[in-house]
Amino acid sequence: MKKHVESVIQTPGLAGFWTFGEAAGQERTSTGTGEKLSLREVGNVARVEGGPFSGYAAHFDGLSYLRLPAAELGALNICGKDAQVSMFAVVKLDELIGGRTIAGIWSEGSGADDDSGTRQYAMLINMPLYGGANRLTPHISGEGGVSRRADGSGLPWCADYAAPQSTLPIGEWVTLGFTYDGAYIRAFQNGVMENRATDPVKDNREDTYFSKEGPGGGERGINPYFYTKGIFRYDSLRHSSAKPAGQSDFTVAARYAVGEMLGEALKGSIAGLAVFSRALSDEEMARLHEASNLPALNQQQAK
Repeated sequence: MKKHVESVIQTPGLAGFWTFGEAAGQERTSTGTGEKLSLREVGNVARVEGGPFSGYAAHFDGLSYLRLPAAELGALNICGKDAQVSMFAVVKLDELIGGRTIAGIWSEGSGADDDSGTRQYAMLINMPLYGGANRLTPHISGEGGVSRRADGSGLPWCADYAAPQSTLPIGEWVTLGFTYDGAYIRAFQNGVMENRATDPVKDNREDTYFSKEGPGGGERGINPYFYTKGIFRYDSLRHSSAKPAGQSDFTVAARYAVGEMLGEALKGSIAGLAVFSRALSDEEMARLHEASNLPALNQQQAK
């Protein structure tokens, strides 16, 4: 397991890495970073056997999650016009009914057309509205609230996400990842960035925001997805009135959405989670996938 851990911590730009070897009731701390970034339990997060980095995973029942308060974000507070970010996770889903959350700094407010959110970056799954049904859907927000067209008018939601071709398996270990380099969001499944062209009608991406605000006045695409607004930076002086809830916490397995924390909470296990303050290359993402040793994990599960 040590070599698998080393593969992650030796990847440049590591901001946080959790291997989930701690027992239930304990804080989960970051490995290989100067900051502990201690994730606290909300509810009961069980430790279960099976994981490439510690031999264990954290299991989430849809009623529990982990959080790091906004005041303690440290290196995870990745934001700004030129910011880059990558995330990587080893995940096994118990079910996929409705949208679900892997991790991120992502608070959406009370629902559609609510612009009070403080979104930054997040790994979400199963977002069907704009072509992400049953898929990985990594999101980036440069505005915190809803997505806005070039003329300033808003969409009902933040719609800025990539989505690959492959759908997500249930009951099987998979690696999920994404990168954002300031121009494109790229979604990776099992170490591969699958190019996917937009089907404007099927993916509900006929709006001019998707069809005419991409490179050269063309489409934004869907994987990769064109997005150049950077990552929202919360400023208490500028945003206290419009966004009174303040900056979002970093959360794992749940997020504040449609006025509650658990509406899109994860049911499944996470055996490793890493955040990087740069856009990883395709080769680096593939190496992280290989370090996760999924064949052994899935073989162990089958016994």
